[in-house]
Amino acid sequence: MNKLTDLILKLKKDKNAIILAHNYQPLEIQEIADFVGDSLELSIKAMETNAKIVVFCGVDFMVEQAKILNPDKIVLIPDYGCRCHMAHMLKPEYILKIREKYSKTPVVLYVNTLAENKVYADYIVTSANAVSVIQRIDNEVVIFGPDVNLCKYVEYRTGKKIISIPDNGHCYVHKAIHVNDILELKKVYPNACVIAHPECDLDIIKVADFVGSTSQMVKYVENCSTDTIIYATEVDIVNRFRKVSPDKKYIPACPQAICVYMKRINLEKVYRALIEGKYVIDISNKIIEKVRKAIFNTFELLGIEIDKR
Repeated sequence: MNKLTDLILKLKKDKNAIILAHNYQPLEIQEIADFVGDSLELSIKAMETNAKIVVFCGVDFMVEQAKILNPDKIVLIPDYGCRCHMAHMLKPEYILKIREKYSKTPVVLYVNTLAENKVYADYIVTSANAVSVIQRIDNEVVIFGPDVNLCKYVEYRTGKKIISIPDNGHCYVHKAIHVNDILELKKVYPNACVIAHPECDLDIIKVADFVGSTSQMVKYVENCSTDTIIYATEVDIVNRFRKVSPDKKYIPACPQAICVYMKRINLEKVYRALIEGKYVIDISNKIIEKVRKAIFNTFELLGIEIDKR
């Protein structure tokens, strides 16, 4: 460990803080984190601790989500410029306009959405549970956004009609991945297993051996017998793969599939966040209350019990 790492670990202990790192964070950040995982998974982990301060190494919607589920904790983002490109594609006026047209249709929003939009949601889902939630909703038509690829995937899996808002919402990282690249890699590695995130295009989903969230992909890699994995998602998830199953070979479907916003966070910024208490995520109680209701509606639909403190 270097000197800065030692200082961070000491500060974390002295200040009763925890560090959360998303699966796409650089290795140096994952190594100092108390928990590494999916966005919602991390927020729930924070709920289970007695920490006073949560340093969330991820993009804006993730840190907002952590604050919503941990309203009594101080939640910090080390770099205020860590923005999710897709989350900013959805605007509240889009939701209000579509609700005028489909007044009795439930609104389901992807967790990759800003809090200002989540207040209009009936349910909030992750890439891990979107299919399960929408299957359970007693309606054959659902308004869903902002990722159009996840909408198509859910429609493909459930057979329900999904009204996508907006009609062009996407993750630029997953849009950089193309099915032809995967098919070419399969010629080189014919015995390889293809795993993909549901934010990928549907033609990639259809050639994949496994589709799931980042943490579901990690679990799949850990338990599968295949020794070569072609993975269609952000490249730095390979750090998690190597940790749980170091003897396998990992081939990125697209080496350029990099989230530049995730890479803005480094050790120096985490240290500064702990020393200076920046940057604080502040969300009004009114927004927190409305969004928590949608989240707990989702948990109830899935039969998941969670402490609502």
